[in-house]
Amino acid sequence: MPKLIIDDIPVEVPPGTSVLEAARSVGITIPHFCYHPALAIAAACRLCAVKLLDGPVKGIQMSCSLPAQDGMVVSTTDPDALKMRSLVIEWLMLNHPHDCPVCDEGGECLLQDFTIAGGHSRRRYLGKKRTFQNQYLGERIHHEMNRCIECYRCVRFYQEYAGGTDFGVTGSAGRVYFGRFAEGALESPFSGNLVDICPTGVFTDKTGRFRARYWDYRFSPAVCQHCSVGCNTSPQNFQRELIKIVARRNDQVNGWFICDRGRFDKEYLNGPQRPRDPEVDGAPCDYRSALESAANRISEFCLQNGAASLAFLGSGRLSLEGCLVLSELARVVGAQACYFAEAAPAQGSLAAVRLLNEENAARVRDIEKAECITLFELDLMEEGAMLALSVRKASLAGAQVFRVGGAREGETHPLPFRYQEVATLDEVPFEGGSKGVVICGAGEKSPELLSYLASSGAKLVMLQPAANGFGASLVALERGAATLSDLVESGQVKAVACFEAEPPPWLLERVEVLACADWKPGATAKKASVFLPTTTWVESDGTSINYEGRAQRFLSSRPAGLPLKGLDSKYYSSETEAVSLHPPRVHRKDIPGGEEREAWRVMADLILELGGEPVNEPLTGRWGELKDLDPEGEGVRIYDLLSTQDLS
Repeated sequence: MPKLIIDDIPVEVPPGTSVLEAARSVGITIPHFCYHPALAIAAACRLCAVKLLDGPVKGIQMSCSLPAQDGMVVSTTDPDALKMRSLVIEWLMLNHPHDCPVCDEGGECLLQDFTIAGGHSRRRYLGKKRTFQNQYLGERIHHEMNRCIECYRCVRFYQEYAGGTDFGVTGSAGRVYFGRFAEGALESPFSGNLVDICPTGVFTDKTGRFRARYWDYRFSPAVCQHCSVGCNTSPQNFQRELIKIVARRNDQVNGWFICDRGRFDKEYLNGPQRPRDPEVDGAPCDYRSALESAANRISEFCLQNGAASLAFLGSGRLSLEGCLVLSELARVVGAQACYFAEAAPAQGSLAAVRLLNEENAARVRDIEKAECITLFELDLMEEGAMLALSVRKASLAGAQVFRVGGAREGETHPLPFRYQEVATLDEVPFEGGSKGVVICGAGEKSPELLSYLASSGAKLVMLQPAANGFGASLVALERGAATLSDLVESGQVKAVACFEAEPPPWLLERVEVLACADWKPGATAKKASVFLPTTTWVESDGTSINYEGRAQRFLSSRPAGLPLKGLDSKYYSSETEAVSLHPPRVHRKDIPGGEEREAWRVMADLILELGGEPVNEPLTGRWGELKDLDPEGEGVRIYDLLSTQDLS
C-alpha cells in the first residue's frame, strides 16, 4: 500500500486512493467543489490544489485526480497552494450573486465554507456580473443558475450516474449553462439528488423553500419507509412540520442518494387529514379514556365469544418492536396474532425469509459487481428504485441484464440501463451463478416459484411488499402466526384489533373491528369502535429490517403533535388572527394533537390495562442484540441471530 506524508503526518492508504481522500483519512480537509466520492473524477473546479514537495511528482497538483504514491511529501498549507486556492475562489466569486440571505442553501453551502476558509472576503472585481435566465424544472426543484460555479456535479450525476437524458450542459467558457433544452419537470426519478449534490444553491428543494435555515431544523437518522430497500435519510423538521427529507450515506444500502419518492412523498406526514385524536364510537376523547374503552371491549368480547375468536392484526408497516409486542399482547389475551391480512402476499413474504441466508442474500455490492442480473416479474422502479442505480452501475461495467416477464402494468419510469427481454429464467446464462443476481418481488409469488429462483445458484434479492415486511415475516414464523383471511374463512375469528394494518374491504366486511391504532385514515379507522392515533416513523424510535435481512435503527426527529403552521383557530386568542402565519397565542402545557403514541407503546399500555406485565423494552432475548444498533451505522444482517427451527 502506498505510504506518503501529508502535512508532516505519515499516511498509508489502499492503492488507487487519491491524495484528497488520503488527506481526509487523517482529518485534513482539502477544499473541493467538483469532487464527489460517488462520481467520476472531473478535476474541473481546480480548488483542491496542493503542493508536492518531494516524491515521484512535484509542484502544484490537483489532489482529487492524483493517486497517492510511495514517497510523496504533500503540503496543503504551502504558500503556493494557498495562493492558488485563493485565486480560484476569487475567480468563482466574480459573478456569484451576494444573495446568501435569501438562498435556501445558506448554512450548508460549500461555497460559503470554502470562501471563508480560503481567506476571500473582499470583491476586487468592479465589472458587470454574468447573469442567466432560470428554468422551470417542475414543482419540486428550484433553479437559480446565477449561483453556478461550473463544477459539473449535477450533469455528471444526472446523466452518468442516474442515466437521465433530459438534463445536461450547453454553452462554453463563461456561458456554460446547466438545464434542459426546454422548460419542464425533470423526468428522472432521482432528480431530487441534484439538491444534495450541488455545492451551491443552484438547485434547491422547492417544497421547503424559504421555510427555515439549516440550524433551525430538528433531524435524526431515519430509515425510509416507502419500500423494503431501507434507504437511510435525515428528515428535517421545523415547528413540528417535516420540511425536507435528505439522503444519508450508507454504503451498504443506498450509498449517497435516495429516490424522489423517498425525498418528496411526505405530505401525508403533515397533512390535516391525518388522524391525531383518540375516538370512542366516533367521538373525540382523551387517550386514557380511549385506552380503557379498548381494553373493556376486548375483555367483553373475549368473555362472550372466547379469546380465540379475536385476532390482533399487524403488518409490515410496524417496526420490529411493534411486531414483537403484538405477539405478547395476543399471548396475554389468549387471542390470535396475525401479521398478514391475506394469504397471497403472506406466502411470498414468508417463503422469501425462509429461503434467504447469509450466503445467498445479495448485498448492494453484489449487485454492482455482478456479471449477470435478472429482473424477474417486477416493477423495479416502484418496488425498489434505488437498486436500479446499482444495476446500472453493473451494466456500465459490462454486466448482462435480462428481464423476465416484460413491463409490468402501470409502470411510470423506464429502467435507466440496457436490458434484454427473455421469456423464462432458463434462457439466462448464469455461468454457475458465481456472479449472478436475481431480483424479484416476493409479494404474491408462490413458494414454489421462489424456490425455483433460488435453485439457479445466483444471489437473491427478494423485495418485500412493505418496509419491514422481512421483520414481520420473521416474527410471524418465529411465533407461528396464521394469516387473518384463513382464520376468518375458517370461522375461527369474528373480530379484530388492528395496529397499523389495513385489511382489504372484503375481509373488513366479515369482521367486527373492536379497536384500531394507526396514523393513516382509512376504512378500518372509520369502522373501529375505538381509535388510537399512532406516530409515524418520523416521530418514532424503532428498528426496521430490509429486504436483505439488514436490521437498521431509526430515531424520532420531532415530537408528536400538530405543526404550528395552520393550527385550528381554537388554539389562538382570537379567531380573527392570521392563524396560518403565527404560532399560537394561547399558552398551554400540552402539544396540540400530541395524543399520538408509538404503536408498540399503545400495545404495551393495552397489555397493562388487560392485566399483563409491563413491557419496557420490546427487544429482549436474542433480539436484545439489536438494542444498541448505531442509528448512524450501516446496520447488521440478522442471520446469525436465527436458527433453522425459527424458519421452519
